[in-house]
Amino acid sequence: MAKLKLDLHEIFNKGHTIESELNRIINEAVEKRIPLVEIIPGKGSGQLKKTVLRFLEQAHIKKLYHRLEKDSKNFGRLFVHFKHK
Repeated sequence: MAKLKLDLHEIFNKGHTIESELNRIINEAVEKRIPLVEIIPGKGSGQLKKTVLRFLEQAHIKKLYHRLEKDSKNFGRLFVHFKHK
């Protein structure tokens, strides 16, 4: 199964860059009909993960994907699942 992966470790302190990278990866998944995006905010204090979750909960973003899964084995990883028609 094809998937895209976005590791946010390198840009954790660049708010605008984080949002543009999240937009880019979500749009790429939609355009290329990729069923899964793995986002790695890392464990840290949890602030970056909260930022990512807030981004994904925005109405215009939420309508693009099918479901969001928090990795039960790794607190610092999220999966965004898409159902392409």
